[in-house]
Amino acid sequence: MTKQPKEEEILLKLREAVISGDADATEKITNDALSRGVGALLVFDELSSGMKKVGEMFGKSEIFLSDMMCAAEAFKAASKILETKLSSKEISKVSAGRVLIGTVEGDVHDIGKNLVSMMLQSEGFEVYDIGTDVAPNEFIKKAEELNVDIIALSSLMTSTMIYQRDTLRLLEEKGVRNKYKVMVGGGAVTQEWKEEICADGFGKDAAKAVKVAKEIMASKK
Repeated sequence: MTKQPKEEEILLKLREAVISGDADATEKITNDALSRGVGALLVFDELSSGMKKVGEMFGKSEIFLSDMMCAAEAFKAASKILETKLSSKEISKVSAGRVLIGTVEGDVHDIGKNLVSMMLQSEGFEVYDIGTDVAPNEFIKKAEELNVDIIALSSLMTSTMIYQRDTLRLLEEKGVRNKYKVMVGGGAVTQEWKEEICADGFGKDAAKAVKVAKEIMASKK
């Protein structure tokens, strides 16, 4: 899809607003772009481009976690505007996969989870965030209801990691383990733990989690 000169200018400003973490400017430019007839899909692509740049900068320690969080909030604000503008066909076209994400039972930490959620969305994933302190049965109930591809389980504390294992066990007991790929992550989680509980993927940070999710979806094709 070819961008017109005026569109290029607007979209460049939008990308810069996301990178700078200016939620108000991002919302304003998004609405302005749509009112000028810029396609919602083009706007989403530019927002995603901005978030990818933010992820790269964070990975190189060029920005701080607080900067990345601001960019994620800006992206989220604009994405809400686009939700009603993108057709189901366009959503299907950009969808890289469907992910259910939440923090496990007994754990109310959400910063890492929120970052992963935003980064996944910027890469075209349909993300369903069910919050914190989520019981194993609730993860499975929602996964079945939403027909997701990946269940992402976050745990920031060693005392709550057991609920990642319990969720995997419950999937087995219910006979639906093969329907889903399960990713684990969080401050307390390691590659060794992922292997011990037989999860399908592990991301030590938001950027790695997105990479793993993309690899998982590629392997399903």
